[in-house]
Amino acid sequence: MNGAECLLKTLVNGGVDVCFTNPGTSEMHFVAAVDRVEGMRCILGLFEGVVSGAADGYARMTDKPAVTLLHLGPGLANGLANFHNARKANVPIISVVGEHATYHRECDPPLHSDISAFAKTVSGWVECVESPDQIPVATHAAIQASLTPPGQIATLILPADCTWEESNPPSTEPVVSPVYQKASDEVIKAAATALRTGKQTAILLGGRVLRQKGLNLAGKIAAKCNARLFCDTINARLERGAGLTPVFSLPYFAEKTVEILTGLDHLVIVGTKPPVSFFAYPDVPNRLTPSGCETHMLARPEQDCLEALERLVDEIDATNEIPRVLDLKPMGLPTGELNPQSIGQSVATLLPEHCIVIDEGISSTLPLSAITATAMPHDWLGIAGGSIGGGMPLATGAAVACPDRKVLCLEADGSGMYTLQALWTQARESLDVTTVIFANRAYRILAMEHQRIGAGDPGPKAHDIMSLDRPELDWVSLATGLGVPARRVTSAEEFNQCLEAFLKEPGPNLIEAII
Repeated sequence: MNGAECLLKTLVNGGVDVCFTNPGTSEMHFVAAVDRVEGMRCILGLFEGVVSGAADGYARMTDKPAVTLLHLGPGLANGLANFHNARKANVPIISVVGEHATYHRECDPPLHSDISAFAKTVSGWVECVESPDQIPVATHAAIQASLTPPGQIATLILPADCTWEESNPPSTEPVVSPVYQKASDEVIKAAATALRTGKQTAILLGGRVLRQKGLNLAGKIAAKCNARLFCDTINARLERGAGLTPVFSLPYFAEKTVEILTGLDHLVIVGTKPPVSFFAYPDVPNRLTPSGCETHMLARPEQDCLEALERLVDEIDATNEIPRVLDLKPMGLPTGELNPQSIGQSVATLLPEHCIVIDEGISSTLPLSAITATAMPHDWLGIAGGSIGGGMPLATGAAVACPDRKVLCLEADGSGMYTLQALWTQARESLDVTTVIFANRAYRILAMEHQRIGAGDPGPKAHDIMSLDRPELDWVSLATGLGVPARRVTSAEEFNQCLEAFLKEPGPNLIEAII
């Protein structure tokens, strides 16, 4: 058995059975081994950013790692932006990166680079094997490392000669479930004391407590103590909609968050960190917790946040409280002009139950959070690290993870161009994804930020840098060229009809909404 076969068998033995890949010469023995080793589904991405983003989406929906296989340092570098998003989402991924043969690296061939240096920018664990005999132990260690609370990228660098030479037998050692550290009794009691004061109190939630069980617990606490519930502006995965406890996402614009949090006396934080602005702005605070507000870190992301909430519920005697939940409120289909508001109303009305919604609409989807709050229950996945180009790859991975659920990807036209190759993978794998392109022909968010950063009104050259209309992007042609059926719509009525049809039929498919 060679090293590549050992690697694959160890991964499969450890419960890792999906590989998103864009390989090269140094990975050809891995490619050959997939026909000899049963149990690994390999999914090709035409760009490494699709590969890394798809692994992120898969992990968010399964809470288990996929493996990615990329080609040397340049291949890993191409995937770093979406690995960055995955790192901020705290998800497990095993990143296998091919390397030149151990005896060839000293020749400094054209593709030679410091792979470990690239990997360390996004990984919590990095190891380079130096002999095929190290592969079984190192591969098992990578699986285990990826599951380190709250989840992280584990990068295994594999020289080519280690894959073609004979190796030790694959590891059959079981993968141990991660152990999350518990919050201290003192922290629980301090949060309970703050909540009992009767002063203005809020709870800021993040991570896995943004799912039904955590929201229910937080809702009990809020009902008992009249506390407000918030979450980060962009979240890895938020369960929301009718029948669930509502939690208010902090606004993107720092000024709005300051306004909303003004007057708070206590802020209890669970599974995230104190709020900060996305960027620094003149005369706007970057740390958004109000002056004089006392913060209480109930549980950090790497701790057992659900268990901490359960103990807090007991501590304040809120077990029998009934949390507030949202009722289903159909909005009705809009008519007339096609704009973000009418698209949001249509989505809220037509969204199927348990749909997975991917939000990379940037400026266009800012109003959609409130509009869709009372839609059928669904998951809402954001670009956790803020690095654009994650939307369609996330949708791809989520659809692989949950083939029985519809995926709706809300995508801006500018950010969509970063990783439109994901559409080809969706077509190849027959993934049930409906993509909506918000075609405003501009980097609209940059026009907003140009003003907010204090740069004044953009001149003609600056305006040209933020424009996508010379020439205009043709998303119908782009999508159909990649194998995805597509339609262009220009009115609310056309959008309603197309969205309803596309959500009912198997994907992939795409709507170019001209707004």
